[in-house]
Amino acid sequence: MRTIIEPFRIKMTEPIHLISKAERLSALKKAHNNVFLLDADDCCIDLLTDSGTGAMSSQQWAALMLGDESYAGSRSWKKFERSVQEITGMKHVFPTHQGRAAEALMAQILVKDGDVIPNNSHFDTTRANIEFVGGNAVNLLCEKGMDLTSNESFKGDMDITRLKSLIEETGVEGIPFCMITVTNNTGGGQPVSMANIKAVKSLLQGYDIPLIIDSCRFAENAYFIRELEDGYADKSLLEIAREMFSYADAATMSAKKDGLANIGGFFVCQNDDWANEFRNMLILREGFPTYGGLAGRDLEILAVGFMEALEYDYQVYRHATIKYMGDFLEKKGIPHVKPVGGHAVFLDAREFLPHIPQLNYPGIGLVNTLYIEGGIRSVELGSVMFGHFDANDREIASPLELVRLAFPRRVYTQSHFDYMLEVIETVWQKRSEIRGYRITSQPDFLRHFTCYFEELV
Repeated sequence: MRTIIEPFRIKMTEPIHLISKAERLSALKKAHNNVFLLDADDCCIDLLTDSGTGAMSSQQWAALMLGDESYAGSRSWKKFERSVQEITGMKHVFPTHQGRAAEALMAQILVKDGDVIPNNSHFDTTRANIEFVGGNAVNLLCEKGMDLTSNESFKGDMDITRLKSLIEETGVEGIPFCMITVTNNTGGGQPVSMANIKAVKSLLQGYDIPLIIDSCRFAENAYFIRELEDGYADKSLLEIAREMFSYADAATMSAKKDGLANIGGFFVCQNDDWANEFRNMLILREGFPTYGGLAGRDLEILAVGFMEALEYDYQVYRHATIKYMGDFLEKKGIPHVKPVGGHAVFLDAREFLPHIPQLNYPGIGLVNTLYIEGGIRSVELGSVMFGHFDANDREIASPLELVRLAFPRRVYTQSHFDYMLEVIETVWQKRSEIRGYRITSQPDFLRHFTCYFEELV
């Protein structure tokens, strides 16, 4: 096969600057050893997130100029609604300024104190919004998803047996809905099979429990289904996405991922009662239901971006780039989640730094060293982000200690990726020198965003 090339040309550039190692050390100290608190200008390669960090296409920039900023019922809203309904088939569409706004309103409306919300794996803001209103966010990742070294497909699937047991133990009245996150970000960016989505829906129907899909990477998940699941090789990504959503009663989305935009999200549903409650809360919190906290120009951009994310050639390129990274890590013996996911490479910090105990946060040690060595900003998905405290206020480590390098869409080129790999290899060679950290200050929710760290001596 010939080299898979970027299916686009670059029309505009943005300068990046690699500050010196001494300057990076100073910047990290000023940020209390938390890369979230760094200035973006001090990050040469920024892989903190793929959310809202992508580059827009010429068609999206052109659409921006068509933005109708009317407060209610704008032309831009109609385009947004048509695009979302074409993909999801949902009756009710509500724009929000980003995904966590949709999650927050969903939790406030549907979750009461003591409710249990199962998911294959809740991501950070989903879990936080559920727990903020008194719910219990439960992860039911399949067994193969916990084996980071296997190359099995669809390791993001939900464990159907455990879901059934949870429903029987909790009782239907204690589970207002079940969620599936596609792709499974917390579990290493792994996809969810159509068969699993169908099986979850079938089980839930027997108990009359609704299914909500967290769909921020729906197009990437559709690509995996096309490539890996029997019966889908001849279907378009749009057809696959439509089938995925057909099994759901509602969906949330951060459109900053597979909307290929810098801001935006939505909540969609079939239930009229849910829609009425969401509409009323949306007006209170976000804005009128036809703009939901977004400008008309944002709605235009998203209407185009949703469809561009479903272009097969684009997804082939994006996944080839990530596989290129994974192949290098495999060759060098650097521990990472296998197979590589759809939007990121996940390093296994526990295997990378076995000398650091989990509650000394090996992921933070690895994240900070990647920044110091090469100006690369990544993010910990381990015991800082997903750990918790028991009834005795004892800290419990996360099952996984991962470091995510999330790739902004259509931003970096081949030489950037080669540079990243050189830095990762350098850090791997000096891994025995990396130290753990302790937290010196933290908030009650989503502590990873703003907590302070101190390196252990």
